[in-house]
Amino acid sequence: MKIQINQITLELIQGDITELDVDAIVNAANERLAHGGGVAGVISRRGGPTIQRESDAWVRQHGRAATGSAAITSGGNLKAHHVIHAVGPVYDHTLHSAELLASAVRSALELADDSGLKSIALPAISTGIFGYPMEEAAQVMLAAAVAYLSSPPFIPPNGGDEGGETGLEHVIFCLYGQRAFDVFANELTAQAT
Repeated sequence: MKIQINQITLELIQGDITELDVDAIVNAANERLAHGGGVAGVISRRGGPTIQRESDAWVRQHGRAATGSAAITSGGNLKAHHVIHAVGPVYDHTLHSAELLASAVRSALELADDSGLKSIALPAISTGIFGYPMEEAAQVMLAAAVAYLSSPPFIPPNGGDEGGETGLEHVIFCLYGQRAFDVFANELTAQAT
């Protein structure tokens, strides 16, 4: 399923995010960037030890990654050149969770822009062990992506002040399993009408 936003393709696919040939895939990370289980564990295993080493170095230099923020490493052995580690919230039934999840999506997209990337794929952040309900995550994540692509607060990497438009050309939500895909597809259809 695809839609166009300002000549940018927003696409939903069902599959394995580690198999995608994009500039960056997004890892649903924790604040320590310790990639043990879930999507993070799969990305780390398939990408090789480089991803965890670079994540550890990032944490040593910057401290823990705050919930709602993102960090970038290389993609190691993955087809993707980079992994953007977006730290989503542990679900707590409050509006604060939604704000942090939206911030994680925006942070990942901004980091892709700051790095001059053209394509990025995101999983359903926080819907695994962090307990975020799939329906609510789809609503928040898609709304954040659509808002960013519609009028992103982007400042070009060269430091100029003529920003405002994203350099992204293709944003993919890669959903694991038919149920996740269906939930995101229904939500995207609702938001697009």
